[in-house]
Amino acid sequence: MEEVTILTIDVGLIIAIGGLVISFFTYQYNKQKEEKTDTQQDAQIKARLDYISKGVDDIRIDQKASEKLLSAHSERITRLEESTKQAHKRIDNLDNEFSK
Repeated sequence: MEEVTILTIDVGLIIAIGGLVISFFTYQYNKQKEEKTDTQQDAQIKARLDYISKGVDDIRIDQKASEKLLSAHSERITRLEESTKQAHKRIDNLDNEFSK
C-alpha cells in the first residue's frame, strides 16, 4: 500500500512539474509573439508618423511660397495705388488747365 501511495505522489509531482514546464514555455512563446506584434505595430506607427511629417513639411513649403506670392502682390498693389494717385493728380491738373 505504501508503494502505491508513493507512486501516486510521484506521478502527481511529475504531472505538476510537467504542467509548470509547459506553462513556462507557453508564457515565453506568447511573450515573444506579443513582442513581435508590438514591434510590427511600432513600425507601422513610425511609418505613418513619417508620412504625416512629410505632409506637414510639404504644407509648410507651400505656405511659404504662398506668403512670398502674397507679399509680392501686396508690393505690386501698393505701387499701383501710388501710380493711380499720381495719375489722378495729373488728370486733376489737366482738368484745371482746360477749365480756365
